[in-house]
Amino acid sequence: MTITLKVCEKTKDKMLEFYKDLKKEVTPQYAFFQAVDGDSVVTLYTSMKAVFQGKDADLASSFWIETEKINSGHAVVTNSDNKKKETKVLESKYDARDFLNCTSVGSDEVGTGDYFGPIVVTASYVKKEDVPYLQSLGVCDSKKLTDAKIVEIAPQISKKILYKSIILTNKDYNKYHKDYNMNKVKAIMHNKVLYDLMQENLKPDYIIVDEFAKEYKYYEYLKEAKYVQRNITFITKAEDKNMAVASSSIISRYIFLKEFNKISKDININLPKGSGMEVDKAGKLVIKNFGVKKLEEIAKLNFKNTERIINN
Repeated sequence: MTITLKVCEKTKDKMLEFYKDLKKEVTPQYAFFQAVDGDSVVTLYTSMKAVFQGKDADLASSFWIETEKINSGHAVVTNSDNKKKETKVLESKYDARDFLNCTSVGSDEVGTGDYFGPIVVTASYVKKEDVPYLQSLGVCDSKKLTDAKIVEIAPQISKKILYKSIILTNKDYNKYHKDYNMNKVKAIMHNKVLYDLMQENLKPDYIIVDEFAKEYKYYEYLKEAKYVQRNITFITKAEDKNMAVASSSIISRYIFLKEFNKISKDININLPKGSGMEVDKAGKLVIKNFGVKKLEEIAKLNFKNTERIINN
């Protein structure tokens, strides 16, 4: 089976990020990349056509079809096999306003791109009547807010809404990363806070997660979990479209900042965020002052920074 999807710039960028660790070494001519996704091969061409080939092509493409519908309002999909070729234009079933002015549960995480500092995931319950108040505070995606603004409004948000958070220290993260990739770690953490929050007998219009994995893959990551939260709506850029996800983003960031500053204070080193060259310098200083063991406690060792810090 071969499925071809015409993608917009936003979907292209998301695909480049999603498949960066799955890319084949050899890229076909006129293609951004070619990757193996389960039993399918995915190729994104410079013509902005994504081609999914293999027995799981329908599953591999379903996530990106929905993503394209959300990003551009429709998806042009060509489904072909040896007997026929059929092209369909699928309209988006989502309206961003539905996700904003509603009662919802939403989750979001921070810290997955930071070498130092924990991963924090929060799920929040926002009632429709609380949306105007949260908007008045300036609630939006935490990545668009300064740390000072987050420190200012996060306590006000947490007093107004119900939420659950979970913190994964890097010491614990380093125990799992050899067996679990980052998306599996995130899926397990999201499922935990969502399930726990939904035990409060809530009745939201939507349970929303900002897409970081295909829906079928998300649940595949949770096949060993005892309890799994179902009926989730996965949407891209959810922090901009839903107040529960945006609130979770801010609360997670607030907790992350507190934990991050605590680590810096404990070792008396002003640790930088992210994973750039300044992080490498700080990592070398950590080893110099405390040894490699300390790095194992406060850093995500599977990041490329570790190799640069230890070997250079």
